[in-house]
Amino acid sequence: MKLVTIRTTEGTHPGIVTDKGIVDLSEFMPEVPDVKSLIENFSIDALGDLSSKAVNKGEFIEESEVDLGPAIDAPGKIICIGKNYGKHAAETNSEIPKFPILFNKFRNALSGDNDTVQLPDNAEKIDYEAELAIVIGKEAKNVDEASALNYVFGYCAANDLSARDLQFRTNQWLLGKSLDGFCPLGPHIVTADEIQDPNALDISCTVNGDIRQQSNTRDMLFPCKEIVSYISQYMTLKPGDVILTGTPEGVILGYDESKQVWLQDGDTITVEIERIGKLSNTMKK
Repeated sequence: MKLVTIRTTEGTHPGIVTDKGIVDLSEFMPEVPDVKSLIENFSIDALGDLSSKAVNKGEFIEESEVDLGPAIDAPGKIICIGKNYGKHAAETNSEIPKFPILFNKFRNALSGDNDTVQLPDNAEKIDYEAELAIVIGKEAKNVDEASALNYVFGYCAANDLSARDLQFRTNQWLLGKSLDGFCPLGPHIVTADEIQDPNALDISCTVNGDIRQQSNTRDMLFPCKEIVSYISQYMTLKPGDVILTGTPEGVILGYDESKQVWLQDGDTITVEIERIGKLSNTMKK
């Protein structure tokens, strides 16, 4: 099952992707305003029943006609994992971390599939980072690794856009990571029942059609279950929280300085994850 955020003139609506098109679920549940509310109030099984009802009674909208917002547009937390692929750590001349490196983005950074992302006036070294994102489905506190994935609602593609010159201005990464629009998330959430193993998915990134990153989530240093368990030892994860799980090698920062060409006006970046989908965004000055 795939859930989307539909932007309308009246605000955002939750939607379900079907073989016939997208169904706006606000037709059936006007009291549930967004995807986060769906996650908070419905199990995956219950949403499956709702999806069947939508297919039978809903009006279908062509996906090309829908303005998609961030896959989830009101997360309580956006937690990111740094240097979670060994080859990415190596290309940036970093030590292999002993523990997951945590940082965060804020809601202002969210953007949706096919959104344009504004290049900032006060930064020049803008980079892409293809990532698998975890969406939490149940409150998780002090969960063990064996059960950690039971707390996951689903997965989506993410692009951890980074202004490297701002990121490394100080020893805190926040400024370079949470600029407006710098967390594209989508195009939809694929529910966890459709992803048998989140650490067995091909992941790639292209810029204007040229392959820049190509890997598999099995190469994570800290797999998804360990990440969820680790974070839950220190902060309570809530339904709708999002975790970006790190990026593989191939980012611009990893190139020799003489070959670093940072993202520019008109560049289109596409993150693709096996069984999840494609997330595309264009940079604009």
